[in-house]
Amino acid sequence: MSDIDKRNRLSEEPFTYRITKNGTVVIYHKGKQINFLKDREALRLIERINEVEDNITELQLLLAKITGNFKRGNEKCTTSQSYIDFNIYIKTFLTHISF
Repeated sequence: MSDIDKRNRLSEEPFTYRITKNGTVVIYHKGKQINFLKDREALRLIERINEVEDNITELQLLLAKITGNFKRGNEKCTTSQSYIDFNIYIKTFLTHISF
């Protein structure tokens, strides 16, 4: 683990998760919801969590890998900027879809 978590951030346990009644897994980083998984992805994650739940560092690493690189490039956007970026993304996406 020392090669993966060189700055020892996972020992602070920044990630938490909650499994809802309908089987959705909600992942939090320092108390803020950052991701949720449903259906097959949620079942795979729950199985993996059950395998590593005794090892806190492994669990934190697993949750970090699931969330990906969520703090890159969008954490400083204002609400209006995020809305504009999202609209541009949707318009670009819709122009590439043929109906």
